[in-house]
Amino acid sequence: MSKIVAVTGNEAVAEALRQVNPDVCAAYPITPQTDMMQRFSSFANNGQVKTEMILVESEHSAMSACVGASAAGGRVVTATSAQGLLLMLEIVFIASGLRLPIVMPVVNRAVSAPINIHGDHSDAMAARDSGWIQLWSENAQEAYDNTIQAFRIGEHLDIRLPVMVCLDGFIISHSIERIEYLDDKIVSDFVGEFKQVNPLLDVDHPKSYGPLILTDYYMEYRKAHDEVMSKVSGVVLEVAKDFERISGRKYGLFETYRLEDAEIALVVLNSAAGTSKDVVDAYRDKGVKVGLLKPRLFRPFPYKEVGEALKHLKAICVLDRADAFGGSLGPLSIDIMSALYPYKDKPIVVNKIYGLGGRDFMPSHADYAISELVEIAATGKIKNIKEYIGVRE
Repeated sequence: MSKIVAVTGNEAVAEALRQVNPDVCAAYPITPQTDMMQRFSSFANNGQVKTEMILVESEHSAMSACVGASAAGGRVVTATSAQGLLLMLEIVFIASGLRLPIVMPVVNRAVSAPINIHGDHSDAMAARDSGWIQLWSENAQEAYDNTIQAFRIGEHLDIRLPVMVCLDGFIISHSIERIEYLDDKIVSDFVGEFKQVNPLLDVDHPKSYGPLILTDYYMEYRKAHDEVMSKVSGVVLEVAKDFERISGRKYGLFETYRLEDAEIALVVLNSAAGTSKDVVDAYRDKGVKVGLLKPRLFRPFPYKEVGEALKHLKAICVLDRADAFGGSLGPLSIDIMSALYPYKDKPIVVNKIYGLGGRDFMPSHADYAISELVEIAATGKIKNIKEYIGVRE
């Protein structure tokens, strides 16, 4: 059973949260996430979910409340964007360190300064190494599907880690798309009942959360966290297979598009992948063997699997909707280069920074990147390893 609707990305994710029916939601409004939590709070107010909505005074407080509720033994959600994610960053690390499977949609937005309310990936990239699982979404359908799967992934008894579900601000969050909703019971059965692990409210078995750990065991604790992260890819694939059975939609660690026989390729996250696929098709019609890879699981990054998927290429352009202002390359390009480093014969990789602060990614930008890759593959020469595209002269 399913239902076809025309809704925004924010509506789609709010609907997924309604169908999961979490125990607690503590959130604070911030553009462009506000509409999502407003819709979900309406579900709570109208009795469509049994969720306890907690009014808080900031995003720092929101994540603090989520940590407390999750440690107490509840299924917990929140959502945020941009400065909100940065304000809660202290507690974001605590949530992952305590192995609390909180699910948090992040509607990606540029971070200040200067103030900008439009979409890019700098917020989630700032938190990429905070110990959270990160799933990224090309469109509203993927954001809906990823949100449902996030509960199964994060709550898996081998994992028990928090999950961010990333979707582009305004481009996905506020654009209306055709979405296929699953039946409420199908979603409920897929997610299953929440299994408590060491809940604080189990008074017969007292627990301690957040103890002081100094040089005696801190490294061992972090190593244990790393070992849990190493299991995430397998669980993501396991959950994706189960999700395909109920939805007919297939997911992996990443999506490849016309990549198997390609000689050159683009690597790009989220909504820009859709635009890029059309340009890939146009170049294929001209006889150019170009493909595309779109990461879905960004943290933990599947280095081995990505490397195997890209190693046969001659040249790659990684498109980043975030930059590292210390003079480094874009964060996605660094991971792609790291994935390819072990191979003796590896592709040439260049980095393009695009779409910061919500600037549109146009087909001409993908065309520019592909045409440069054609030249690099033919000559082996690079003009610029990193370049901003779509910038005013």
